[in-house]
Amino acid sequence: MINITLPDGSIKKVESGTSAMDIAMEISEGLARNVLSATINNEVWDANRPITTDSTLTLHTWNDKQGKMSFWHSSAHIMAEALEVLYPGVKLGIGPAIDNGFYYDIDLGDHVLSSDELPKIEQKMKELASQKMTFDRKHISKDDAIAYFTDKGDEYKLELLEELEDGSITFYTQGNFTDLCRGPHIPSSGKIKTIKLLNIAGAYWRGDENRKQLTRIYGISFPKQKELTAYLEMLEEAKKRDHRKIGKEMELFTFSQKVGQGLPLWLPKGTALREKLENFLKKAQIQAGYLPVITPHIGNKDLYITSGHYEKYGQDSFQPIKTPHIDEEFLLKPMNCPHHCEIYNSSPRSYKDLPIRYAEFGTVYRYEQSGELHGLTRARCFTVDDAHIFCRPDQIVEEFTKVINLVLYVFKTFNFKNYVAQISLRDSDNKEKYIGNDENWEKAEKAIIDTAKQQGLETVVEYGEAAFYGPKLDFMVKDAIGREWQLGTIQVDYNLPERFELEYTGSDNKKHRPVMIHRAPFGSMERFVAVLIEHCGGNFPLWLSPEQFIILPISEKFHEYAEKVTQLLKNYDICGPIDKRAETTSRKIRDAEVSKIPYIIIVGEREENTEKITVRKHGGEDLGSISADQFIEIVKKEIRELIEFNN
Repeated sequence: MINITLPDGSIKKVESGTSAMDIAMEISEGLARNVLSATINNEVWDANRPITTDSTLTLHTWNDKQGKMSFWHSSAHIMAEALEVLYPGVKLGIGPAIDNGFYYDIDLGDHVLSSDELPKIEQKMKELASQKMTFDRKHISKDDAIAYFTDKGDEYKLELLEELEDGSITFYTQGNFTDLCRGPHIPSSGKIKTIKLLNIAGAYWRGDENRKQLTRIYGISFPKQKELTAYLEMLEEAKKRDHRKIGKEMELFTFSQKVGQGLPLWLPKGTALREKLENFLKKAQIQAGYLPVITPHIGNKDLYITSGHYEKYGQDSFQPIKTPHIDEEFLLKPMNCPHHCEIYNSSPRSYKDLPIRYAEFGTVYRYEQSGELHGLTRARCFTVDDAHIFCRPDQIVEEFTKVINLVLYVFKTFNFKNYVAQISLRDSDNKEKYIGNDENWEKAEKAIIDTAKQQGLETVVEYGEAAFYGPKLDFMVKDAIGREWQLGTIQVDYNLPERFELEYTGSDNKKHRPVMIHRAPFGSMERFVAVLIEHCGGNFPLWLSPEQFIILPISEKFHEYAEKVTQLLKNYDICGPIDKRAETTSRKIRDAEVSKIPYIIIVGEREENTEKITVRKHGGEDLGSISADQFIEIVKKEIRELIEFNN
């Protein structure tokens, strides 16, 4: 007999070899019908896999992220089987689940797949899924695995096998299809009721631009048709809200091939937006005791060797910058933290000095693959609203709590109401991904778990999602149309202080090691702006809008009066342009609506004679003819209400 500990702490005694599905059936047949996978001792398994030792158990359904990932992983295998039926000789790369659906990278030889072929692949997938096939897991020796894929002539699977150790290799089979796979999978393909293949893209094998470009097919599947319908409606709404589309219409940012892929250029309006965001957070940080610092965009290669960034980020960084000096190399900085460690090290520190909080809007650089670039959400250059808190161990909980409150203040300000705090921990089975010893990791993980619990946050735990130097509390935010984004992050780090030999003199007059807290409430300016644009559809709150009004003179002879009104409003920090184009007023109004400017002010002969303005809100609400002073009060009241709301 073995003991199975359930999430509520209760223990079930069962025979060795019992599966998670068996236990679900004991609890409720209805529950068992909905189980897709299970977490056994922090590892996601097939629900039908036998459990042979004392274990903790969490069951996953469609309502859980792990359940969805298993569902979509199995859907990727169904797609691979359909492709083998429809395109004999197809070679398969990898086919993982992703945040929304799945994909498979394939090599069709000389055949160029078109989107017109996706419906027939969908149909074959549905036929296969309806056969209610099981996904059978089998351990296989490395020699047998190599022999299998050699017979198939699939060099991609053979390359993957080269990196696997004998004894750790598993195959999964459903129907007439077998794949190299770690799993997990759902109990039966019959749970997949509806499928939609979304698009085709190119993807270099192993993300290497020097390797062959494969065909990547993206898809999504659901257990119910109504969920697919809702998802497709969401996609249509997402297209309307795409930050790249709105950013172009509002003239916020642009990209240039001559400057380089993934390197955003902020236009005047976008710069104004960014500066308002930065000033908002800078003010909050100053009030919270942060000290602004500025560091260079590059650093000596040795700096990042010390920090571990060169080892862990080296492949994703720009190549070292050579100088005329022999053996001298610099890197575009991938992170700001090593620089802040050296600022801390610039002077002796006492326990009375701590905590010290350094804050910087620091620009960092990562060499993302060209196929992974996506507007502002995935760029090669981005600015992190970074801060590093150096504190004593007894100050961790208090400092961590203050940062949580700052993150929640940001979310409240920008109307992000739906979020979950993800506790991102180390993958204990793959420790080579991380730096530092077990003791430091355990202390850091405990600090995050305990503080999140004390603050009453709704949390989920994800293993393997920690930073290489420490665990994280990542805030996963749902936007207005239900998509999830990772924005704010807080990290506890015992390791970088050791690697940089950071010290402070304690009350005992001995040297001690500080603890480092990394935090970024926005995450990065680029990503935050992109998410904010899509969350509000470009309709920014008045205080944040790059242009709070636009004045439309009916004709050129009213330009002087428009200038007079503009100057008056500027005196109250209410900013906006004058549209002096030789266009009709109706065209100017239409363009202002596309640019989502909060207030449209029209001036003509009547307005000039009465010293008034005609005001229209974005969206069409007419405020009529009012004085400039009345308009100033309307704007001040709107901004004041927001401040009162946040306080």
